[in-house]
Amino acid sequence: MATILELRNVTRSFDSKVVLDDVSITIEQGSFTALLGASGCGKSTSLRIMAGLDRPTSGEVLLGGSDVSEQTAYERNVAMVFQSYALYPHLTVAQNIALPLTMRHLTPVRRLPLVGAVMPGTGKARQTIMDKVHEAAEMLGLDQLLNSKPGQLSGGQKQRVALGRALVRDPSLFLLDEPLSNLDARLRVRMRSEISALHRKTGKAFVYVTHDQTEAMAMADQIVVMIGGKVAQSGPPRELYEHPANRAVAAFVGHNAINFLEPGDGIDMGESVVGLRPEDLAPSESGALLARLESAEYLGSEIVLSLRGAKGAEIRAIAPGDFAVPATGSEIRLGYAPEKLHLFDADTGFRRERAA
Repeated sequence: MATILELRNVTRSFDSKVVLDDVSITIEQGSFTALLGASGCGKSTSLRIMAGLDRPTSGEVLLGGSDVSEQTAYERNVAMVFQSYALYPHLTVAQNIALPLTMRHLTPVRRLPLVGAVMPGTGKARQTIMDKVHEAAEMLGLDQLLNSKPGQLSGGQKQRVALGRALVRDPSLFLLDEPLSNLDARLRVRMRSEISALHRKTGKAFVYVTHDQTEAMAMADQIVVMIGGKVAQSGPPRELYEHPANRAVAAFVGHNAINFLEPGDGIDMGESVVGLRPEDLAPSESGALLARLESAEYLGSEIVLSLRGAKGAEIRAIAPGDFAVPATGSEIRLGYAPEKLHLFDADTGFRRERAA
């Protein structure tokens, strides 16, 4: 698969503060890459450098194999979708979607409603633009809303308009900066599916910034985990979940926060810190780990148990929804499959592989 975009050893500093520290990221044609990390980790700065809205202090930005580090956003054929939607309230949905094409193909004079209408070629250009607008609107289910103003739209509809405006440009890739953060939980799930479907339809590369690892795991075929301005690990979601490179990645990836058990906390693996995900730890009469129940959270199909180990370690485990939860303070035996254990060096935090 061909590489469409690459950040190569990019550093970005603001005065004496280093925001990106020797960051290298490769985006393949047609891929869906999530830049995942907590606030302030450098993911949005990375996206802005990809877009040409910011420039690296050092390093290279390659687009289609060419160095575009000094090119502006206008000179790069990329589309950016912002968290805030950035729609013009006085324009209709059709006009908002058409805006990039209007600016590109019509001179200021041709955009004037009366003078432009009588200039040769204006009508044909406007018709071409509207054909592309209707094509994008149909793909995004906006056909019936083209004459509406943004103030008449729901949050999900506004987000689709922003996507449509990016889509009509026919960009080489799409860059999306936390586009769902303003939506409620149910609508976020729906829009995740719609963005994934749009990615499949276009066949273009998508780069998606998020702090929500559930979004990243659900949508991306490559996740780049960023911590403290560096790339901590990158790879397919399953690889990051099953083989985290260090404790920080293990803690960030996964729906439930991973348990870390120090030597002596109940699982003897020498001097290694043991990582064990709650979904891999469940009540079992023959379980090797003994812990005291502090609380239980019933979620229907499952029950999240919060417990305390013999040495005081906080432990979370997942029980099936029909589990008979004992009284708070009761001791519960927990079982796990040995192959589910993750071992980390107690000093460096890096992953250790178990001996065969």
